[in-house]
Amino acid sequence: MTTDQYRVDGDVALITGASSGIGQTIAERFAADGVDVVICSREQDNVDTVADRINESDRPGRALAVECDVTDNAAVEAMIEATLETFDGLDILVNNAGASFMANFDGISENGWETIVDINLTGTYRCTHAAADALKDGGGIVVNLSSVAGIQGAPYMSHYAAAKSGVNALTASLGFEWATEGVRVNAIAPGFVATEGVEAQMGIAAEDVDRSEINRRMGTVEEIADVAQFLASPAASYIVGQTLEVAGKPAIMEDPNV
Repeated sequence: MTTDQYRVDGDVALITGASSGIGQTIAERFAADGVDVVICSREQDNVDTVADRINESDRPGRALAVECDVTDNAAVEAMIEATLETFDGLDILVNNAGASFMANFDGISENGWETIVDINLTGTYRCTHAAADALKDGGGIVVNLSSVAGIQGAPYMSHYAAAKSGVNALTASLGFEWATEGVRVNAIAPGFVATEGVEAQMGIAAEDVDRSEINRRMGTVEEIADVAQFLASPAASYIVGQTLEVAGKPAIMEDPNV
């Protein structure tokens, strides 16, 4: 058995929300496989740092940093144009940009609800819609970042759970539609992952997570990047329209009081 089938299958990838955490790690992983990556964030300075680190490393893939707010149609279109102008194509789209805040349902204003849905669900639509022609030109891959919240719900994050549930449904629907166009569409639904945001909220840092420990509720960004690499590789050729839950021990075994 060889491992060649687990290499990222494409020359150019676009990863949204890549200034830190899961998006940054996926971009670095793809670049290490020789894929040129376009990475975006709402703040140019934040994503420039990631691109510089990739370009100054020994990774064979190059990086282009683009400022883009996925809630802005014009910015999304400009990001796709910059991708095609720089790298003359797009093979993989990773819709990672997302946001949330904690509040009970009664405390979520209409503006708060719309903001979270716009970033997480409609932002995924915007980027995928704008990249459609490029992805269909020779066959492409879409990897959407969802959440276990979109599968099992999330108290005090109902807006986020609803948006991510929509991402799951979009993944299944588009996976069916675009299969005939030669494009594979799948999603990853992570559980708790030790990102900077999670550390700020829960006090658990990445260095506190032992990847060899099975009985845990917290994963690492590298573990999510492992799955993204798999879904973007030929090894996942028979996985279409699926949302893969990546969440450690089975939820049925969790203590609801923890």
